[in-house]
Amino acid sequence: MNKALLNFSRVFVGVLFIFSGLIKANDTLGFGYKLEEYFDVFHLSFLNPYVTGLAMFLCILEIALGALLLFGFWGKKVATGLLGIIIFFTFLTFVSAAFKVVTSCGCFGDAIPLTPWQSFSKDLVLLLLIVYLFIYRSYIRPVTKNATVQKVVLAIVIFASLAFTLYTYTYLPLIDFLPYKVGASLPEAMAIPEGAPADEFLIMYKMKNKTTGETKEMSDKDYLKTEIWKDKNWEITGDPVQTLIKKGFEPKIKDLKISDATGTDYTKELIENPYYNLIIVAYNLGHTNEQAIGKLNAMTLDLTEQYNIRTVFLTSNSAQDAEAFSKRNKLLSEIFYADGVPLKSMVRANPGVLLLKNGVVINKWSYQSLPSLDELKEVYFNK
Repeated sequence: MNKALLNFSRVFVGVLFIFSGLIKANDTLGFGYKLEEYFDVFHLSFLNPYVTGLAMFLCILEIALGALLLFGFWGKKVATGLLGIIIFFTFLTFVSAAFKVVTSCGCFGDAIPLTPWQSFSKDLVLLLLIVYLFIYRSYIRPVTKNATVQKVVLAIVIFASLAFTLYTYTYLPLIDFLPYKVGASLPEAMAIPEGAPADEFLIMYKMKNKTTGETKEMSDKDYLKTEIWKDKNWEITGDPVQTLIKKGFEPKIKDLKISDATGTDYTKELIENPYYNLIIVAYNLGHTNEQAIGKLNAMTLDLTEQYNIRTVFLTSNSAQDAEAFSKRNKLLSEIFYADGVPLKSMVRANPGVLLLKNGVVINKWSYQSLPSLDELKEVYFNK
């Protein structure tokens, strides 16, 4: 047994698990959205109603196991738990990479996006280190053997990680890594600079010689270069296959399109409004807090009457569902529609609120941390 390697593995794995857990705990709703993707892939959609609680549990578990490994407490049990977790996640990332079912594992949230193969490679390294820890788990020495101190430290770690997780869930992520963060200019985040490189694709043709029966594959470039199209014996069979070979410039926000019930595009008009406007985001009306909608209704009425501020209600539900929701809650805001993916990125709450001016996100709030009308007036509108 190499003591230096054991200590390195213990510190490296422990710190990485704490870091990974904290990053995900910073945005448990975002981590929950990623879990839903995995549940759908593995036909476990019945777990979706419990996804937020499960996301919180996994974050706390990662942080706790990482901390216990660093302190050396209950080394055998912790090493066994880590091995079970890393085997499970290595399997998930391999499936994601090999079958391209989930494009990002969410290992480090949106702070450090990893491709599926990068995620799998990372998990393989961790797996090797954790297997080493598991083999020599009996050599892991605690910083103290006092059972009471060990239990107190565990309680503090669990309480602190739970408190942090609940705080970010209630008041939005402490650090926002998404393109709709406070201070971001949405028009700039959506813009594609002039002359920016575009995606490059390779088109492959399946060719067959009508005389000899010979078959082969050929790229579109070789098809033109060799002028095989002039030879009447060769013909293209089946459909051409297009493959991305080089990624071009991709704006930070590439999937936001806001439209009304008829499909008319209002994206540019709404996000480039030079005045203050309030965007209420309720991506899923079936799970929207309707008590908060009542408070936002009252705020909408006062802001419209006193400051002529435009308030927009954004959802990914159908126009029919939105109309029924509007009647039931007597909505005063204009209703517009967008895909659920960008709406989930706008604000990690349902509903959540963004205050925009000239396309810049001035501030954003969860429905659980909405400022009062007087606070809005004092900070923004009475200046």
